[in-house]
Amino acid sequence: MHLAPGGAIPTTTAVGPFRAVIVVERGVASNWRNLVSDWLVASGCLYTVAWGDECSAWDDSVDEAARALHGDDYDDDKFVMTTWHENESIDEVFWFAGICAFHPTIDLNRIVLIDITDHDRREYLIARYAQAVATTPR
Repeated sequence: MHLAPGGAIPTTTAVGPFRAVIVVERGVASNWRNLVSDWLVASGCLYTVAWGDECSAWDDSVDEAARALHGDDYDDDKFVMTTWHENESIDEVFWFAGICAFHPTIDLNRIVLIDITDHDRREYLIARYAQAVATTPR
């Protein structure tokens, strides 16, 4: 899924449960990042893997969105796992997301690649993800 930085956010919700890899080419305004994070959690995202510019801020933003939606007392099935990968290659991150990113109580059979950039690279990232999960990292 391509999202232009600061652009429209999908209105579809409740498509989960799923894992998401957030690929960030450049920084965005914090309020827009928070809106995207709110949308992800409301849509059923239970595991986010953030990579790229300000990836740790994305990790924090998804954590806050989960707290805002579920509070501090919620079932394990609503727990949202988050990781950020500042010093890894995109191939290592894709491998991790496809091979290692598991929720403790819910099977997450769907993965959504969210590309935050000015230009749509959907086909390229899908191919790169497929190649990464088919190989063992060095």
